[in-house]
Amino acid sequence: MSARKTRPADRQPSRHEVLRPAELVGGSALLALFAGLIMLIGSRSWLVAVIGFGVVFIVALVVIALFVQSIKPSAEERADIAEQDAAHGGSRPVLLDKPAPKPGDEPRGPQGH
Repeated sequence: MSARKTRPADRQPSRHEVLRPAELVGGSALLALFAGLIMLIGSRSWLVAVIGFGVVFIVALVVIALFVQSIKPSAEERADIAEQDAAHGGSRPVLLDKPAPKPGDEPRGPQGH
């Protein structure tokens, strides 16, 4: 039998890869629950505790997402990304400079601004 290279569609993500988003959301929820309980104990108001829980949950989720984006991918992850790009039509950059407009394509608007 010859070893064939697996296509991206054939590759099954590992359990760790599948559960990673749940870990991040769960960590944010635990942090928000802790902050909500502290606010409930301090203020004895359910409304303040629920609002605090929501605010801390959203802030924690955004901060954790920013930290995750700052992690440099490993060589294996970069190879996987390149493989997925190739499977979906090449490695064309998403943000390209727009081509210069043709002489007849300029937008018509108020003059002199």
